[in-house]
This record gives sequence, C-alpha cells and structure tokens, in this order.
Amino acid sequence: MAAYHGGMRNPSLSHLQCIACQSEYPIQDLPAGCPACARAGRPASVQAVYGRLPQRLTSSAAGYKWGDWLPYRDGVSLGEGGTPCVPLARLARELGISQLSAKLEGANPTGSHKDRMSAQAVTRALDVGARRVVLASSGNAAISAAAYCAAAGLDCEVATYHDMPEPYVRALHRLGARREVFAKGEERWAHVRRGVEEEGAFALTNYSVPAVGSPVFGVEGYRAVALEIAVQACTPDHVLVPTARGDLLWGIHSGLRDLHAQGLITRLPRLWAVEPFPRLARVLAGACAQGTFEGRTAQFSTAGHTVTLQQVLAVEASGGGAVVVSDAQADQGVGALAREGHWVELCAGATVGALSQLLALGRIHRSEHALLLLTARGDRDPFEPATLS
Repeated sequence: MAAYHGGMRNPSLSHLQCIACQSEYPIQDLPAGCPACARAGRPASVQAVYGRLPQRLTSSAAGYKWGDWLPYRDGVSLGEGGTPCVPLARLARELGISQLSAKLEGANPTGSHKDRMSAQAVTRALDVGARRVVLASSGNAAISAAAYCAAAGLDCEVATYHDMPEPYVRALHRLGARREVFAKGEERWAHVRRGVEEEGAFALTNYSVPAVGSPVFGVEGYRAVALEIAVQACTPDHVLVPTARGDLLWGIHSGLRDLHAQGLITRLPRLWAVEPFPRLARVLAGACAQGTFEGRTAQFSTAGHTVTLQQVLAVEASGGGAVVVSDAQADQGVGALAREGHWVELCAGATVGALSQLLALGRIHRSEHALLLLTARGDRDPFEPATLS
C-alpha cells in the first residue's frame, strides 16, 4: 500500500515549453522531450513554465517548502533539501580566492543531490497513477529512485551495468528494487524505452538517442538548489557543477534565471560544467552536440559519452563554460576537501581542480566568490586512488 497518494500540484504550473524551439504543450509527461524537435532530428528537453512566482524568498525554506517554485507543493519525501552551504576558508587561502563556499548535497537522505529529482518525479508518478518506475543508472540515481519508490509503494526497476559497485547492488536489494543488467548504455536505454512505450511504466531518466535531459518533473526539482544558494550564499559570482547530461546544471540555471527575472537576485552567477573528459567542451568549440564523445574515467557519476542541449544553453546563458578535470586532479580535489572535513565522491572533488584552472586562466578573478556544488558523499564511490593517472 502506497504511503502517499499523489501530491499537491502547484496551481501556478502553467504549461511545458521546449527549451529549443519554444513550442508549448499542456501539462503532460514527455519523457523523450519536445516532439517537434524529435521529429526534426534535433532532440531537446522541455521545461515547466509557471504563471506566477513568489515575490520573496525566506531563509527557512527547504524541500517542498519551495513548492511555489516547483511542480509539486508536497508529495513523497524522505527529508531532502535544505543542505548546508559552508565556507571553505582554508582552501580559499590555498587557492588564492577571496571567498569560497561548498553546497553539501551529500547531506540529502540517500547521500546525493538525486533525492531532489526523485522527490518530484516519484510524486508525479503517483499523481498520474503509475505503478512502476523505470530508469537507467548504475549510481546515485538508482539508489535514490529505489528509496523514494519504496516510500511511495511503487515498483522500481533499474537498468544497470554489469560492473555496478557492490555497495549500490546491496542497496538496491535492500530497498526492494529490481535490477536488470546490461553491457552497453544503448541496451539500458532500449530497455527503459520498452518499459515506457510498451508496458506503460513511468520513466525517471532519459532513454532517447541522441540524448535529452531526464523527464521534466524530476529535473525541475533541482531548481531548489538555486533557491537555497540564493538565501545561503548571498548569490556567488560562480557556481561549479559536476556534469554528465546536465540535469542538475539546468535546474540550477532555471532557478537562478527566474530569481533574477523576479528581481530577487541582482546578477546571474556564471555556471561552469565540470566534466572528466572533453564532451561539452568540444561542443562549445564547434562539435556537433548530437555526437558521441569517447573517454575513460573513474569519475563514476559523471561518466557517459553524450551531451544535451540543456547543458549548452545553461552555460552559454550564464556566461560560463566547460572545464575538463582529469581523474588525478579530481583525486587531489577530494584530498583538499577532506582536509576541510568533507568526504565527497571523485567528481565532486573535480570542482577544486576546475576552480584552480579557471583562476589560472583569469576566468574567475581572485576577488570573487565561487561555490562548489559537492554532489554526493564519498563512501560509495568505487574509485581507487592508486589506479588514477
């Protein structure tokens, strides 16, 4: 028996809109993104449009308390959101920057930022009467989805790789999720597509090739990160975000954009996508965004070989860009953050390496304030420092 029965949809939620062609759609589930762009061979995500947004922010707000800015005002929750934003004074001195902060997303219930997406997406699944959720993930999204589905009383099926780290495998088993194992990413996405299009399951992640972002109701949950940053960090000049397909990056951009439009922040921070090998960096330099970008990395949570339009638009609109950080540099960042008392996954450590590069290049000035988005705790990360190069 489900512990929840849908949620209260935000009455200000007006419609969906393509981030590329601006086509508008009534509220519905479009897990493959904009139909018009898909037909044209240029897949693009859709975003939610709100008819009326609040005129003020309060520092006590967290999670569903941000409901007027999100698709659902209440729903399935394990206590996500409201994660700490803390100063990194020692590391700031070492790097030579005036102010440095970190947003500790590992403080979410299952240990990563993915809980923000799961809360809104699983609530949506209940609202439309779904009984089964499917997704492709071999990491934090898998654990988060399994936990929130367990709380909601929904079946959860996760398409993973053979080499999924054992701690994740055990967690999925304990949380009651079904694990389907595949050798290639394309096989995982095809499995999710069949589940959605042939069996009526609710998609929590993207399954399209070429890729778009994850379904809109989940991605919108990341807007709360921007709202918390605005009240916790007095709006930094720069935000550095570990990035795979850009769901988190887009959610932060979306929230900051609307805060700025409402006059609640005076400037838009620059967003920097931190990646383990050149993907977005190549697209920004002129490569086709729908290509495949090969590379090997131990940065498990940001591995992958595709780029989405939402990544491109988020960094371009903010005046930021993409920064490539090797595994060895990311490992050094993990160590630097550990000396501040923060134990994070490898790709979160990469934000330190990215900041060092941007300072050296003069893209971030030493008089400015930078914020590192630390996506997850380090206790489940499968990397071994001795293997990095």
